[in-house]
Amino acid sequence: MDYQSTRDPKLRATAAEAILNGLAPDGGLYSMPSLEDIPFDARAVLKLDTQGMATEILTALLPSFTKDEMRELVRSAYEGKFETPELTPTVQVGDDTILELFRGPTSAFKDVALSMLPRLMTASREKCGVTDEILILTATSGDTGKAAMEGFCDVPGTRIIVFYPDGGVSAVQKAQMETQTGSNVCVCAVRGNFDDAQTGVKNVFSAVTEGKLLDGKGVRLSSANSINIGRLAPQVVYYFRAYANLVNAGRIQMGDKVDFVVPTGNFGDILAGYFARELGLPVGKLVCASNANNVLTDFFETGRYDKDRPFYKTVSPSMDILVSSNLERLLYLLSGDTELVKGLMTELKERGFYQVPIALQRALHEIFWQGWCDDEGTKKAIGMVWREYGYLCDTHTAVAWDVAQQYKAAHPEHAPVVILSTASPYKFPAAVLEGLGHSPKGDEFDMMEQIHNETGVPVPKNLSGLREREVRHRDVIDRDKILEYVLGKATQKEWF
Repeated sequence: MDYQSTRDPKLRATAAEAILNGLAPDGGLYSMPSLEDIPFDARAVLKLDTQGMATEILTALLPSFTKDEMRELVRSAYEGKFETPELTPTVQVGDDTILELFRGPTSAFKDVALSMLPRLMTASREKCGVTDEILILTATSGDTGKAAMEGFCDVPGTRIIVFYPDGGVSAVQKAQMETQTGSNVCVCAVRGNFDDAQTGVKNVFSAVTEGKLLDGKGVRLSSANSINIGRLAPQVVYYFRAYANLVNAGRIQMGDKVDFVVPTGNFGDILAGYFARELGLPVGKLVCASNANNVLTDFFETGRYDKDRPFYKTVSPSMDILVSSNLERLLYLLSGDTELVKGLMTELKERGFYQVPIALQRALHEIFWQGWCDDEGTKKAIGMVWREYGYLCDTHTAVAWDVAQQYKAAHPEHAPVVILSTASPYKFPAAVLEGLGHSPKGDEFDMMEQIHNETGVPVPKNLSGLREREVRHRDVIDRDKILEYVLGKATQKEWF
């Protein structure tokens, strides 16, 4: 089945072409017209190990690849690179299950997808007969940047530029990016917030396509954000892994529904849960958990998406987002109406808001629930979970924990709840310490040691030596200079 733009059904692409392009030429996102028509045996897949699950799911979602090809891509992406063979283990915490997505090489949930995307990208390049160098452009609110650079580091035929909001990520996240090695990686801070960086990157794609600015230069653009279907598809796997773990532990029977609570910013992580549901996984509710930047909470409650609102810097910075790009895919899949989606996206760009039709709003309510938690509630949740259950969680997971309790209180008949844990607590040490009731001392690296001394929870190896690593990336630009920066880097023969 081909992919097409969410805004124009005539703009079609194979899965390999969609991965290489990142965005459709009209600025839409690539999507299959429907996920229900994909031949897929969910029950059989749930009996496989994690790599087997990944092979089956990704072959179904990315049909440019044979099962044998995908099996080898999966093996090379994951084998020996995560803390456990299952990649994303589950932990029982009280009545709920925590799905730990941070056991990869950069201690963030993005590792699951961004270990896979470079392999998909290079294989797609070969399938499509592309000889141009692929220049990856990515905006990050914290975790995507490091995970993407780690994944693409020194991958032949590719280079990657990561943009992050200056002052809008934790010191640990910044250090992870600034010290990244590799001759083909570049990091640049943008004076503004994440939405400024993300919009800037999207505008680069449009400007380069319309103006043919890189034609004949041996370079073509793609993306490592979850707007790229090759980034989004691997995230479906851990929903199946979590469900299988609950079955294997005897907490549910095969076929029972499970509710998933997802800390959500750009909407890719929770959209992967919707994909899993459409492939046949018995998903009950998908609960969208937001911080004080609760644009998605308001949207699911009212059907109105309004990005013109105060922007807050919170202790869960990876969710400090007001324009959730992947929501566009959901609106298309639920409505099947490209003209509607195109109109909504035009309204958002020109007026700052849109209102979905009543029928679409009802469809959303059948599948999704929503809630939000401010910084005070986030820290309170960190302390409570540690004191009552001896489990240490990061700020984003704490938001999801708080919203999960809101959801359960509002729905006493709820199914078993799985809470997605997206990052190591050591990436946000100041807020975690405050949540534990301690006063942070020194810089964030001192605070990491302080957390370890107070809790005994090991510091991830990839974070423990950050302070001593050489800073290699120091660029800072204004948000209106992103295109100029990209064009300069694209034609620069060597970065290091």
